[in-house]
Amino acid sequence: MKGYAIELPNSRKFILPILSVFFLTIIPLYLRNSPLSPLHALEMFNNGSRSGEIEHVCNVFRGDWVLGSEGPYYTDETKCEIDQRQNCMKFGRPDTEFMKWRWKPDECELPRFNASQFLEVVTGKTMAFVGDSVGRNQMQSLVCLLATAANPIDVSSVNDTRFRRWLYPSHNFTLVALWSPLLVKFRNADTSGFSRNNILNLYLDEADETWTDHVDDLDFVIFSAGQWFFRPFIYYENNTIVGCFKCERQNITEVPHYYGYKMAFRTAFRALLRNDRYKGTTFLRTYSPSHFENGDWNKGGNCIRTNPFTKQEMKLDGYNLASYMTQVDEFRIAEKEAEIRGLKFRMLDTTEAMVLRPDGHPNYYGHSPQENRTLADCVHWCLPGPIDTWNEFLLQMLKAEGIGNIKIKLQTEKN
Repeated sequence: MKGYAIELPNSRKFILPILSVFFLTIIPLYLRNSPLSPLHALEMFNNGSRSGEIEHVCNVFRGDWVLGSEGPYYTDETKCEIDQRQNCMKFGRPDTEFMKWRWKPDECELPRFNASQFLEVVTGKTMAFVGDSVGRNQMQSLVCLLATAANPIDVSSVNDTRFRRWLYPSHNFTLVALWSPLLVKFRNADTSGFSRNNILNLYLDEADETWTDHVDDLDFVIFSAGQWFFRPFIYYENNTIVGCFKCERQNITEVPHYYGYKMAFRTAFRALLRNDRYKGTTFLRTYSPSHFENGDWNKGGNCIRTNPFTKQEMKLDGYNLASYMTQVDEFRIAEKEAEIRGLKFRMLDTTEAMVLRPDGHPNYYGHSPQENRTLADCVHWCLPGPIDTWNEFLLQMLKAEGIGNIKIKLQTEKN
């Protein structure tokens, strides 16, 4: 695509061609040989069938975006919390079609979100979104989606939206946000203070206590982490420097950002696997791509498109694919250990769908027109918008697990 530009760290320009060839060669074989399970495929039943016999299996994460006739589930006036930076309608985004595209799996229909059904499934449970602000983006989407059935009470212990707790008294259901953008411990390496691009010390073998201290009684943990790993780091293991990324220090070996990404997820998964008190279900919400064009995020890049890409226009490849597969590889290892322990690890596989949605970001419509518009937001997602589909996926996955009294019953195209 002519003119397409996104932030690529300098060190990657040497390894990206090799990685691209490697991943593009092995991914089709990997996916073809991967067994179907609730990770990537949800069991479907014929309409009205309650026999439990599997009629058809559909991978809901593989499909296309189609323009629907119905509007969004909620608006910026719905009684729910939408972060101002993702409230695209409030700040005058002129086009509205981006809210009408619906995800269409290749072999079945994905039902629209049912708020009452979701609350029934999670009655008496606690669900935590652990990770970065994109995870909080999904949590706020969920609160807005549930607003048609119930409104929560804020029972947060601190006055910080990054660590929010919502209680739905009617169903004794609690939603929790635990902000930990790197999943592991980090500290400023620059004594001059924190900035968007200063170097951080990242302790790859130490899970962040801001979330690990709260997981014992959680029923669902949904991990989210991605874009923060492109910033400069000095990597530590056993309190010893093992390398860095974009640190420009002559005495430290430069390594790709994928190393830090891999180790952070490995440590996060192990923190749950080795916690005997944790009995919940763990979801990995896969890598959420950005869509900067016309420059990097800090060099005039923006995302002005108003329609999704087609599969012919955009593929899951390059560093998006490499980041995605870094997660998947660590997840597969953790999943095997989880099975031994009797824990459920599930993958909320949103990456392929979202790489096609350059139109779904706030761009400059996350700010008041009077504010400085030098930086576009092509990382987070407008609310309402395509991120609502993540919670449609989540509901079907919860139903596939047989949680609560609702069993999954999706209509396949063969019926």
